[in-house]
Amino acid sequence: MEIEIPIFPLPDLVFFPHTLLPLHIFEPRYRRMIADCLDGARRLAVVMLKPGWERDYEGVPPVYPVAGAGEIIQSERLADGRYNIVLLGKYRIRIEEELASGTLYRLVRAVILEDREPTGGPCALKPGLENLVSAYLRLLETLDRKDSRLQGLKEDLVSPGAVIDRIASVAVPDPRVRQRLLGTLDLQERLDLTSSIIFDLLLVVSGGTKGAPLPKERLN
Repeated sequence: MEIEIPIFPLPDLVFFPHTLLPLHIFEPRYRRMIADCLDGARRLAVVMLKPGWERDYEGVPPVYPVAGAGEIIQSERLADGRYNIVLLGKYRIRIEEELASGTLYRLVRAVILEDREPTGGPCALKPGLENLVSAYLRLLETLDRKDSRLQGLKEDLVSPGAVIDRIASVAVPDPRVRQRLLGTLDLQERLDLTSSIIFDLLLVVSGGTKGAPLPKERLN
């Protein structure tokens, strides 16, 4: 399915489906974008900028072709014209073409991407999902943290993509790896990669040496 959708390019930010993303909008061109979104379909894609974006930030800096797209479910317009919004992630998109929109913000033609399930369907992923959730909960316990956004994960195993994306969104620290996960449509491959990262982090916080420490801001 093809759609036309405005994009909000940001450095080092990857927006996953099945997650919530609060944003503060202050640049004039993006204030206009949000106003137009609210008057229309309320759809918006958040796209990560490629390295070197600083040289052309005011123009059309290059972005990664796969992005997370969602719906504005909350909005507040401040007295000076800025916005506070909350996006609900709905799907992955692949940018096919940038359109001449006549606006200061960027508009693209994109294809909505679908997850690819393994042979055997979601049931084939259940053991791996249970291991991923258990490892993530052990990671939280080891760090003495809670994550209210992921309550009920064990009951949500019927939606493998949602479970994987929610864990990746809060626990995978490297933006490049997050972008890779966003672009991985094969659910088994996405599960394996996310699980490897979580077990790596669990090893680190438990006193091992592999991998990198988990940034505190991901789980606050």
